[in-house]
Amino acid sequence: MLFWQIVFWISLFILIYSYLGYFMILTLWSAFYKSKTRTIITKGDLPKITHVIAAYNEEDIILDKIENTLNLDYPNSKIRNIIVTDGSDDRTVDIVKKNGKVDLFHEDERKGKLDSIDRMIPLITSDLIFFSDANALLSKNSIKDMVVHFEYKKVGAVAGEKMVFSKDSDDASGSGESIYWKYESHIKNCEAKISSTVGAAGELFAIRKKLYETPPKNILVEDLIITMNVIKKGYKIAYESKALAKEQPSKNIREEMKRKVRISAGGIQSIPHLIPLLNFFKYGSVSFFLLSHRIMRWLFAPSALILVLMATIFLLPFDYWVYNVLVIGQTLFYLVALFGGLFAHRSVKVKYLFIPFYFVFMHLCIILGYIQLMFGNNDVRWEKAERK
Repeated sequence: MLFWQIVFWISLFILIYSYLGYFMILTLWSAFYKSKTRTIITKGDLPKITHVIAAYNEEDIILDKIENTLNLDYPNSKIRNIIVTDGSDDRTVDIVKKNGKVDLFHEDERKGKLDSIDRMIPLITSDLIFFSDANALLSKNSIKDMVVHFEYKKVGAVAGEKMVFSKDSDDASGSGESIYWKYESHIKNCEAKISSTVGAAGELFAIRKKLYETPPKNILVEDLIITMNVIKKGYKIAYESKALAKEQPSKNIREEMKRKVRISAGGIQSIPHLIPLLNFFKYGSVSFFLLSHRIMRWLFAPSALILVLMATIFLLPFDYWVYNVLVIGQTLFYLVALFGGLFAHRSVKVKYLFIPFYFVFMHLCIILGYIQLMFGNNDVRWEKAERK
């Protein structure tokens, strides 16, 4: 009995801390920090930048992406837009060529996004490099909003804000992902306000060229390693909530699972590369952020979710009221999650009914990510998820 009580309370603590406790600590902690005064850069002083977009078989969205890119509020003389289309065998290359207003780099062989990006770096002459995904449409002032952070010499990278939207759907894959990213954005904003956020999403981020370091070739989530290497070199990652990278949610929950499992596997795979950053004496608050925000969720939260349920069931025969109440609560929680899964493709007005489903779904994807890594299914030429 004592063993299962210990397992229960430790597992429950891990879950509550990872998703609620850390959120509350950051919210209160960041309240003691004033936001830095934003530097005003005149049009003539704006730095030259290079905007790199890696695209693979994006014929459905690439024209919208080009138009969005060309309409960004940044002087044409100071921005070079590059689209890399390695391995694309649909109409993506023809559409980019026909447009003719962005630089196109294409190779027939597909070696993965990281290889495509990496071969562009020697060709870039600007001090600042911006990366965005082909299916992410940027807010008009996103580049300007991010550039100002580089006026601070200790800022080595800037993360934009991912925004998931859907014009015609309130299903689980769309609503759950959207709510989750609003939650993540708050955490990243607090981290950056205190010192530095830990990593950036590939949808939109920028880095000083001198700090770019090629991640290992087999890495699945290159944006995390690229930006965390900046911290290893003594710089910070700023966060710009006004620089929006808007994208449609996955087409359905099956496509979202495909995407989430790959990201989970990549996150787990990256942990050995991030271990040096857990030196609290050298990196201080960043080590705390990394442990709480990333590692606890990837390594401990999925097993804690399972162990809480198992421990509660094993403790039921001892007739403690607290465990009776908790098993009823968990049963209701999983029933709501099941309900969300059964209606994952239907339009529902109350979006927040999908929170329990998406919470369970995320942890399932992390477990599947572990399995993917165990069986060596680590091809960086991943199959992209279909979007709405």
